[in-house]
Amino acid sequence: MKKKILVMALMASVLAAAGCGEKKAAEPVEISSKEDLADLKIGVQIGTTGDSQASEAVKEDKQVNRFNKGADAIQALKNGKIDCVVIDSLPAEKFVEANDDLKIVDGIFDKEEYAICLKKGNTELKEEMNQALKELKEDGTLDQIQSNYIGDEIGKHPYESPEDADHSKGTLTMATNAEFEPWEYKEGDEVVGIDADIAKAVCDKMGYELKIEDMAFEMILATVDTGKADFGAAGMTVNAEREKSVDFTDTYAEATQVVIVKK
Repeated sequence: MKKKILVMALMASVLAAAGCGEKKAAEPVEISSKEDLADLKIGVQIGTTGDSQASEAVKEDKQVNRFNKGADAIQALKNGKIDCVVIDSLPAEKFVEANDDLKIVDGIFDKEEYAICLKKGNTELKEEMNQALKELKEDGTLDQIQSNYIGDEIGKHPYESPEDADHSKGTLTMATNAEFEPWEYKEGDEVVGIDADIAKAVCDKMGYELKIEDMAFEMILATVDTGKADFGAAGMTVNAEREKSVDFTDTYAEATQVVIVKK
């Protein structure tokens, strides 16, 4: 009898020890300022502005959990492996629409501007693109493209190349990361979204066909720098660090990083 009691006691202590070692799922957190991020585990898409913003906010880099896709960071949040996700506001809206247990906290980070990146020193292409962007802005095409993916008129303004578009100058290859809806994402095998349509409109203006290559976000700058792609467009924020390796066109959109947390 004493033996049986001793065995049971040992088993109970082993189970208790095992229970102590289990990692609890992260509880919902309250965030109202950048300072509130300092001690949290944050999920980001690797190489993005969200990555750099989160890295600046935390005390130690190991608190930043980097994922190849924003969707993977969202899944980690839902599974309790991280406390929050830092990501661009428009993709954040899409994720929250699809997950009613999540919410957005905004007003934490400053506004940023998106532009097309090109190989350093490719002045001719940069000037052509800037002229095309200027014309597309002035004639309302840029606003129409965005309204086709954002707001109350989604799907009502699909971009189509003009019937008289001249593509005789050849093909330009765009590097992107189709994991960033509504800026770029996939419908079947086709890359679609705001950036894809803007790039198509720019190429139509300039006399080129457009080819889109999908890749990891962190590979875009290197691909453009080595000339394997003519330009990159992927909700790309202009900042000093990126300007060391590529040139940027004039900006064509504004965005903000937000924080996604559990409700």
